[in-house]
Amino acid sequence: MTTMNNKSQNWHLYVPKLITVLRLGYGFSDFRQDVIAGLTVAIVALPLAMALGIASGSTPEKGLVTAVVAGFLISALGGSRFQIGGPTGAFVVVVLDVIARHGFDGLLLATALAGIMLVIAGLAGLGTWIKYIPQPVVTGFTAGIAVIIFSTQIKDLLGLQMGAVPGEFLDKLESYITHLSTFTPAAALIAAVALAIIILIRKYAPRWPAFLIAVLAGSLLAWAFDLPVTTIGSQFGELPRGLPMPSLPEVSWEKTKAVLPSAFTIAFLAGVESLLSAVVADGMTGRRHRSNCELVAQGIANFASTLFGGLPATGAIARTATNVRSGARSPVAGMLHAVFLLLFMLILAPLISYVPLATLAAVLVVVAWNMSEIDRFRYLMRAPVGDRLVLLLTFALTVMIDLTVAISVGVVLAAMLFMHRMADAVAIQSRSQLIERDLDDYQRDPDEYTRRQRLPKGVEVFELRGPLFFGVANRLNDALHRIGPMPKAFILILRDVPLVDATGASALEEFLSRCQRHGTSVYLAEMSRPVRALLSSMGVLKQNVREVGSFDEALDILEQEAAAPQPA
Repeated sequence: MTTMNNKSQNWHLYVPKLITVLRLGYGFSDFRQDVIAGLTVAIVALPLAMALGIASGSTPEKGLVTAVVAGFLISALGGSRFQIGGPTGAFVVVVLDVIARHGFDGLLLATALAGIMLVIAGLAGLGTWIKYIPQPVVTGFTAGIAVIIFSTQIKDLLGLQMGAVPGEFLDKLESYITHLSTFTPAAALIAAVALAIIILIRKYAPRWPAFLIAVLAGSLLAWAFDLPVTTIGSQFGELPRGLPMPSLPEVSWEKTKAVLPSAFTIAFLAGVESLLSAVVADGMTGRRHRSNCELVAQGIANFASTLFGGLPATGAIARTATNVRSGARSPVAGMLHAVFLLLFMLILAPLISYVPLATLAAVLVVVAWNMSEIDRFRYLMRAPVGDRLVLLLTFALTVMIDLTVAISVGVVLAAMLFMHRMADAVAIQSRSQLIERDLDDYQRDPDEYTRRQRLPKGVEVFELRGPLFFGVANRLNDALHRIGPMPKAFILILRDVPLVDATGASALEEFLSRCQRHGTSVYLAEMSRPVRALLSSMGVLKQNVREVGSFDEALDILEQEAAAPQPA
């Protein structure tokens, strides 16, 4: 009964952010800014949607249909103000595999089932559970997907004259080596020019639409010199002008059982990727998304995408960040991005046929590089041995075996690693319990309250108890959000923190970085040696951090600073 009451009281957490924005007031200036942001994102999304459609083993118009239909619904119904939805690199591996095994009809059925799963997950409140996925697992499979995306583009990058690219990674490499003699210099030249344009624009003019400029330049180069390269038109024919008529995918019990594992993988990736993207938008804007509302919107959007013959969709981190940087004010910007893409399909369909596949391959190489998160991978390689093992094993299984196997093994291994660490921590430090028991006031140290009353104005204190691991890492930043305006100083007591893992260290680093950006000095009090050693080895301790032996020592320093005469 209590659970039902909580559900009924929290119904507002499923209200789309679009309705919230309109209730708060939405004027012409907001709409004008959303139009600019929507057009900017549409220009970025146009070549990406086509490239991802081709990389997924489908056609460019499938990618565009997905960006239009799913992109509109994700923004209209989602729990984030700034989320941009559409096809992403995370799905390339899964979609390729499903089409190879079950055909395109099987993909449509798997995507529809994934949409239903996402709606159920959102209504069940599982959106908040996504944070329990350890960071080494997420980084491992995204880096693995990046390697696979790059490997699928070698054919178009070099213009190799060969049939279908094999599905297995090692088979791909062997096939490329066998057909290396069919190398086409013109395709390699166009790909190299497109890559150079993207790299130079990102370095010297980051606000320009690098992908679109590269695609236009490659197309003009191929057309002007009549280069013998494969284009969208020669490979797939002219793009249709507009959306197809909606229809339900074919459903049978046998095919449903066959595609069910792939549907789970699509739902999992869509949930993780969309909420990661929403978190990125929150970090850039200071807003907070509604995770379960976002999952429901993702589910509806994926189901709708199948009605129009589209691909799986989720929140796109790069396009969402572009939306924020372009000054978007509301979900209207994401809805307009989908409308502009539809207009591009209606107007530019004949011209898109001249785009060389080599330029789209160059775009996907950059997408793969961004997905690989080289800096994050290196950062996690400084983590404890167990976290490194999870990272490398997930990465290797993603590339060599299967994404579903990689995620399953990674999560299970991370859970076993955590249980092992907790067994050691509880054995060594019995006062730090997994679940803190209730205490009456008379059972606690009475001096603790008097010391807290000595806090100077503008100083906040927070005490962490128990392990700072992937399951509770976000609570630290949640606490910071609830405090409100950033204080001048922050005392963080770590006396009862027996261990920190890679995800916990990353959350603490994000917390310290935010404090540093706002000029808030941080005092880390009573750290144990193992915790300090790990934070130091991972480079978490920053310039704005002062390590003190006790809470009293931090108070003494702050009182002395408060009493010192201020410069004129």
